[in-house]
Amino acid sequence: MYNAKITATAYHVPEKVVTNQDLEKILDTSDEWIRTRTGIRERRFAARGETTSDLAAAASQKLLEQRGIAARDVDCIVVATITPDMFFPSTACLVQEKIGAKRAWGFDLSGACSGFLYALATASQFVHSGAYRKVLVIGADLMTSILNPKDRNTYVLFGDAAGAILLEPTRRGEQGIIDFILRCDGSGGRFLCMPGGGSLHPASHETVRKNMHFVHQDGRAVFKYAVQGMAEVTTDILKRNHIRASDLALFVPHQANIRIIDAVAERLGLHPSKVVRNIEDFANTTAATLPIGIAESHERRRLHKGDLVLLATFGAGFTSGSLLFRWTL
Repeated sequence: MYNAKITATAYHVPEKVVTNQDLEKILDTSDEWIRTRTGIRERRFAARGETTSDLAAAASQKLLEQRGIAARDVDCIVVATITPDMFFPSTACLVQEKIGAKRAWGFDLSGACSGFLYALATASQFVHSGAYRKVLVIGADLMTSILNPKDRNTYVLFGDAAGAILLEPTRRGEQGIIDFILRCDGSGGRFLCMPGGGSLHPASHETVRKNMHFVHQDGRAVFKYAVQGMAEVTTDILKRNHIRASDLALFVPHQANIRIIDAVAERLGLHPSKVVRNIEDFANTTAATLPIGIAESHERRRLHKGDLVLLATFGAGFTSGSLLFRWTL
């Protein structure tokens, strides 16, 4: 039996930068209102014709180059997304074709903002069992494809991006992924959803007219659950593993709102230097926030071999989760 460890990280964002000042021109909002309530300064929007699989493939190519391996070496591809190019085939299949991973199989996982952590936990079990040795885990979302440009309550919150990590077996003496906690509470589903397009409300003139193919969110309900849910899964995983928050080298939380991030960090008693915050640059990129946080931390040398790292997330569902690992690079 093996443990799984992260051996490479990468991310990709579209070229187009959209600032709060840009949004002031089309919405009844202001830079001050957005920054003080969310912490967001700018975000990236995909170009016309650019897809989720394009972003995911670009991040994957960067990762493969960083690791120094060919796409044919990848055994499995797990893509976390709620904005697939289409219902089927899966985004994983499209990415497999685009990067040339001919020997890999793959599938999509839908966990909204918790999707990447769910995918990472799932993929780690493939490595842990010995079934596969190189699993590509991607979090990618093109949120602008499901946002209502007239809704200031949601349009300002999200951006487009993709992040990827490679999981491989640990060597003797390495820990890699230590533990994870995954949870969901379906009673919260109505507070954050996209009502149209599925079997309940198939696409029709009526669903389009009623804006049912856009994100619908009850901000207050989501905020309340997010703080409570993320705080619980983080404290629970630390307690279960007899680890103190002060032992953490880095805390990588989902980037949905700076007030949520700060509230959870405060509950853990973490110094700001140990908390990843990039929401001001990318906004909420849904399944991509965690892998971007890991990749950026690696690029900026905030991670060192042996560091203890905690991931935490929450999302539509409601979903939440935490994952604890040792950095081995």
